[in-house]
Amino acid sequence: MRKVRVEDAVGMTLCHDITAMRDGFKGAAFKRGHIIKEEDISELLNLGKRTIFVWEENSGEIHEEDAALRMAAMAPVEGTHYTAPSEGKVLLMSDTRGMFRVNTELLKEINAIGDITISTLPDHYPVEEGARLASMRIVPLTTQEEQIIQAEKLCADRKLLDLRPYHHKKIGVIITGSEIYTGRIKDKFEPVVRAKMTKYPAEILGVTICDDDLEMIVDAAQNYLDAGADFLIFTGGMSVDPDDLTPTAIRKLGADIISHGVPSQPGNMTLVAYLNEVAILGVPGAAISLPTTMFDVLLPQIFAGDKFTKKDLINLGDGGLCQLCKACHFPNCTFGRY
Repeated sequence: MRKVRVEDAVGMTLCHDITAMRDGFKGAAFKRGHIIKEEDISELLNLGKRTIFVWEENSGEIHEEDAALRMAAMAPVEGTHYTAPSEGKVLLMSDTRGMFRVNTELLKEINAIGDITISTLPDHYPVEEGARLASMRIVPLTTQEEQIIQAEKLCADRKLLDLRPYHHKKIGVIITGSEIYTGRIKDKFEPVVRAKMTKYPAEILGVTICDDDLEMIVDAAQNYLDAGADFLIFTGGMSVDPDDLTPTAIRKLGADIISHGVPSQPGNMTLVAYLNEVAILGVPGAAISLPTTMFDVLLPQIFAGDKFTKKDLINLGDGGLCQLCKACHFPNCTFGRY
């Protein structure tokens, strides 16, 4: 890129848009790639352009739009599309619902390369079709191509971005508690679960209310497993009282409990377990009385098919405190970011 006097630019290639604003019009009077003609000189001067930037081939530089397209090509994401370059940037747009994932360490490495800037939604973020997921551009009008090559090498064997669509789940719901089983207290959990499952490709096989009886709870869960359930949701008996049987029943099924208790509020006593590929959640009572709890935070990853690790659940502490806003804006808030 080289700066030249307008009068000396005839025959040269303009390397940036030149905007005009007059008589209610705002737009590009001259587009990038335009070959400057003799008759353009007067118009450029009228636009206040005494000098312009023209393109020099083989200078080792790359234009912002070409850089943006190269960055998009280095980070393909199934279920999405990139927009055409506009104002030097491209946007990654979602074509489906799912959980957005970001390799945060790789993102930091790329953004540390001179002129490159890539901004994204947070990692582990549930998104809808049409959501903006990421923006890519360089800061100046041009940069050294070597910077783009460096970013491309970093992405050669590591995936920067991913969108994991939700998978259909067959769900068995087990509600425990003698007070509910005997009818002394009306169950309030079933309508909550059914309402939340409408957001996902879910098939509820059934809802079973159990007494505080270990064998009854285990048998109810096993019946759902035998019916093809790949997601079990338990509620009731989730505290640490000696007579709370739900965690014991989950262990007796043969499940591996990843964690009973997560660093978050509300939903501190949440239990996460797996029986081979079957996800199991123990949901504490806060889910009945509050619009958003850790139950809502964990559901997108379960439907995306990613297994939680103990580290994942520990990381919930940073962002694990809900602000209990009068009007809930989840997931567009700080709660559940990890």
